[in-house]
Amino acid sequence: MTDELAGYTVAVTAARRAEELGSLLERRGARVLHGPALRILPLADDAELRRASRDCVADPPDVVVATTGIGFRGWIEAADGWGIGTELLDALRPAQLLARGPKARGAVRAAGLPDPWSPASESSAELLEHLLDQPLDGVRVVVQLHGQPLPDFVEALSCAGAEVIEVPVYRWTAPADITALDNLLAAVCAREVDAVTFTSAPAAASLLSLAAERRCQDELLDALRGPVLVACVGPVTHAPLADHGVPAVIPQRFRIGALVRSLCVALPGRAPTLPVGGRQLQVRGHAAVVDGVVKPLSPQGKTLLRALAERPGRVVSRRSLAEALNGAGNPADEHAVEQAVARLRAALGAPELVQTVIKRGYRLPLEPMGNASRCADPQP
Repeated sequence: MTDELAGYTVAVTAARRAEELGSLLERRGARVLHGPALRILPLADDAELRRASRDCVADPPDVVVATTGIGFRGWIEAADGWGIGTELLDALRPAQLLARGPKARGAVRAAGLPDPWSPASESSAELLEHLLDQPLDGVRVVVQLHGQPLPDFVEALSCAGAEVIEVPVYRWTAPADITALDNLLAAVCAREVDAVTFTSAPAAASLLSLAAERRCQDELLDALRGPVLVACVGPVTHAPLADHGVPAVIPQRFRIGALVRSLCVALPGRAPTLPVGGRQLQVRGHAAVVDGVVKPLSPQGKTLLRALAERPGRVVSRRSLAEALNGAGNPADEHAVEQAVARLRAALGAPELVQTVIKRGYRLPLEPMGNASRCADPQP
């Protein structure tokens, strides 16, 4: 077990595989806040999927495109439940079979169908290019969707003359209860989380839409462009946020495990490690790391340490620290600051990290790094 994310709070917007993603984050020390941005419509209740499946049985396709492994398996399992599984496989077997990536390819083979062609890049763009290299006029092409439409993909095939049948597997709708998502939105806007993860474009669009309904989209975007790190499983997922100028961490491999590994590098990389009082200090979301040991902080302690760390080596007055505490919703005067500093020192386990400058305030006693000169005398 590793603790690269200890001291950080990470928001998870996923509906499907949310437990898996949350467990991966928690194993690395993160505190997880879950607010599903979507709800997956059960396949057995999906009349549109049943209609598309019966169309394939009645008029077998010439080409079948499998975009995801779980989506293709879910399609076949749903057809079995409706009593047309064998007929559907018989209709698909003679077709030219294509799979976007290895998981989709494995699902096609597991269904007993011939091994499909798959692009090396695992991208829809290369798959589409492969299709457009052949005559498509009058060709019946089935595209298995997964949660969201592929309008550009489908339009390109239609413009080439293909008859496209979209098979909507695992369609996403708004959550039946948005309380958890409301809480997540409020936490992001208040900068109470350090990162927010997205595993689908509709989830990102859903959060933006809810923020617009709650009239806090500007606050959300300010947070996502600044203190709150955005992590997306791939560029397609990032697209709705990119349209609003929100940057994101995107792993090279578009997988949940790779997403977590990217966060393990990116989040700690945002916080410098400071040589303070003979120790190494790093300030994280709701904790400090002192000489590699994670020290949990109270909300007041976090506010104080952040205010001091913004000006390491410089004096921060008691009045300024009181204002910081008041701004964080903690009523405080200068006497309350003294008590809060005492509690912070105890939490850090190293009183020398927060130095008192008599009649002026407090500071983090920053030390010289390498050949750099010692920090100048504390200034107001």
